Amino acid sequence: MWSPDEISSLCYNHFNKLPKRGKPEAGREWTLLAAVILLTDSSEQKTVHKQIVSLGTGTKCIGQSAMSTKGDILNDSHAEVIARRGCVRYLTEQLYRAVSGQSSDVFCPGSEEGKWAVKPGVSFLFFTSQTPCGDASIFPMTGSQAQPCEPVNAIQSEESERRSLKRHADCDLEETRQGPRMKTSDNHSSHRKSGNTSEHEVITENKESNPLNEVLRCHLPDLHRTGAKCVPDSPADPLQPGLLYHSVGVLRLKPGRGERTLSLSCSDKLARWGVLGFQGALLYHFLQAPLYFRAVVVGKCPYSHQAMQRALKTRCSDVRDLPSGFSAHDPEILQSGLEFPHNHTHTESKHTHTQGRISPCGAAISWCAVSQQPLDVTANGYKQGVTKKALGTSQARSLISKVELFHSFLKLVAATEDSRLPESLRGKDLKTYWDYKQAAGAYQQAWTQLRLQAFPLWPRSPRELLLFS
Repeated sequence: MWSPDEISSLCYNHFNKLPKRGKPEAGREWTLLAAVILLTDSSEQKTVHKQIVSLGTGTKCIGQSAMSTKGDILNDSHAEVIARRGCVRYLTEQLYRAVSGQSSDVFCPGSEEGKWAVKPGVSFLFFTSQTPCGDASIFPMTGSQAQPCEPVNAIQSEESERRSLKRHADCDLEETRQGPRMKTSDNHSSHRKSGNTSEHEVITENKESNPLNEVLRCHLPDLHRTGAKCVPDSPADPLQPGLLYHSVGVLRLKPGRGERTLSLSCSDKLARWGVLGFQGALLYHFLQAPLYFRAVVVGKCPYSHQAMQRALKTRCSDVRDLPSGFSAHDPEILQSGLEFPHNHTHTESKHTHTQGRISPCGAAISWCAVSQQPLDVTANGYKQGVTKKALGTSQARSLISKVELFHSFLKLVAATEDSRLPESLRGKDLKTYWDYKQAAGAYQQAWTQLRLQAFPLWPRSPRELLLFS
């Protein structure tokens, strides 16, 4: 009915048709892409109609001090998060059409008063051009694969050489324990620090001049490494050689340049959506059941099906006592053989020395299938190109920021007749984003169970929960 390559090609072609604004500069900048695809099964024609309803690009997060409890800044601009937020904007408009008596591509009346259900044959698929950052990116390397994202201890120009030396040295240490003994000198070991991490290197004396090295040389199996750091107060990464460098299954924060972020990794967020649904707490007021992704498709990149299963499904599979309708969902996980033309690998192949250093694109693109202003381009959490004078005003806000999505939700509530409002919204004077979130009782119960059982180290204070959501 559909294939991973068909889905990735659809997403890449859609990106190519978008305006130039916010796209990476060829040969110098790279970015990542994610999208939500609406699938409509036609049992009569035995076909599946595929429509991109949200597409996002981006690689950046803002630092902790730049966050705002007002919801007027995009804290996390990774492609996966941008795509999901654009989808929430699309779903809000679809619900607005439904409650207003117009036709909706997604929703039909549910069996409960004031609730709406997804139409028969309609489902959603999530696509990402790269393995999600965090837990899903941690898996053994094979051959001479490149790292899928920046290593924890990236030292720019010297990183590749140092990593090679480290793996050679690790191998020598392993041979010392298990096989032919090779002489090392304490004078040739060094301990170097970069930021909050350290790298231990042991360089074998006269390594290249010893012909036995050609026979004895082997590489200790190594991991693809993620820049995402374990959340504070959790067990830290061991940072041991090879496969013992990272812990797996733990919550991680996305890295930032300089100041740390409070944005959880995309692996953690996808796992959360797999239990709570991707619609969020606000839209859940109107829905009879949470919305889950039918499948997750990853573009061509360093990839491990086992790591994806662990990160997105296994670590949440034992969550119990969820409210009716919620469950640890089991999406199909697939990989495409098509690579995103604007990823780091392609950008590097087109790079020339006159273009300066290769860097991630600073802009994030959000496109969604809504009737007005479908395109939204941001940088540093605000609309791209906004002047300093406009910061803090509505002109500076992204259309997928919390406050803008909340205003769209309020329009949805206002368009609904009082007699057809969901029970959770009737007769209540709810005035803030946080009030409406807390009023979605079953959603909050499910959120609590998930935090306590699968994510016990998830921050608990109201302010932090508001920022993380």
